[in-house]
Amino acid sequence: MAEKRDYYEVLGVERNANADEIKKAYRKAAIKYHPDKNPGDKEAEEKFKEAAEAYDVLSNPEKRARYDQFGHAGMSGAAGGGYGGGFSGGGFSMEDIFSQFGDIFGGHFGGGFSGFSGGGRSRSRSTNRGTDIRVKVKLTLAEIAAGTTKKLRITKNIACDKCGGTGANGANGYSTCSTCNGTGVVTRVENTFFGRMQTQSVCPACGGTGKVITSPCDKCNGEGTVKGSEVVEIKIPAGVGEGMVLTVAGKGNAARHGGVNGDLLVVVEEERNPQLVRDGDDLIHNLNITVTTALLGGEVEVPTIEGKAKIKIAPGTHAGKVLRLRGKGLPSVNGYGHGDILVVVDITIPSKLTAEERRLVEQLAQQPSFQAAEKVENQNIFERMKSFFR
Repeated sequence: MAEKRDYYEVLGVERNANADEIKKAYRKAAIKYHPDKNPGDKEAEEKFKEAAEAYDVLSNPEKRARYDQFGHAGMSGAAGGGYGGGFSGGGFSMEDIFSQFGDIFGGHFGGGFSGFSGGGRSRSRSTNRGTDIRVKVKLTLAEIAAGTTKKLRITKNIACDKCGGTGANGANGYSTCSTCNGTGVVTRVENTFFGRMQTQSVCPACGGTGKVITSPCDKCNGEGTVKGSEVVEIKIPAGVGEGMVLTVAGKGNAARHGGVNGDLLVVVEEERNPQLVRDGDDLIHNLNITVTTALLGGEVEVPTIEGKAKIKIAPGTHAGKVLRLRGKGLPSVNGYGHGDILVVVDITIPSKLTAEERRLVEQLAQQPSFQAAEKVENQNIFERMKSFFR
């Protein structure tokens, strides 16, 4: 399988492009590769789909932020586990593109293929779609490290059990829509920059169903939905981050009249860990040691995701030194490798001394090792960390 191209490259925009620039770039690409301008050209059709996929992600602030952070792994990786809404999971059709983005072209792309020079192609009936539901789920570092499964009770609109979600009182509760004659669409012919084109749009009378309810269900009043709840099991992959959105397809609100359910959008929140601070896939721990341990060295315990680990402090360790526990951090969201735990050393200086302690310190101060000024570069803790990584 060919490697996916960078979405910014597909649309020919910079990574800091604003929403208008992205929209204009997509419109330009879509017009260039539109199937009515390139009949029978499979390469143009693939580029048309590729541009739509790129626009689907970059025009959505949440998807774009996830893509900027994780790349294609943040899109297809999530989709592979049953997540990832929209087109970013792949496998969408030309009909989806026209339905989703037709408004960008002022209606000239209607809701389906428009026949270039009046050729005309058919479109499928429109389907009602339920609204999405957004929930937050808090995760500990241990849950993020291993991945987890959460069960949430979601209050939402569900299909009416009496009418099966249709909204009609039985099979005879319908009649054919007189506006569209049961097709679900209305057709008109326009002169456009592509030439004479036939466009189709959803029938305003029946909403694309092709039929109208004449005898509504008395339980849902013809809506096809009622208030209810459902327990949803959510599988959360390892390595997710704060603010990342996982999409569970079809677990949102039910649609009117037996349409397609919306999605459940699960927003990740990280529970604060008092000892380990996350920095990407790495974890940072601030370790306080005594003056004597800094001078003489020793063995100390530091926290890890699994529990604790012992590390050695070398004699003469200074404040700001960074020790690394390789592979003890969080797994990468794309499944490749683990981060580290970075232990930043700090030295605790007693604020008060007894008379005896003061006498002993004064004696030490007279020793040659304590009188010699230690030649240390004037660096703050963050500069030392940068030096450590270099």
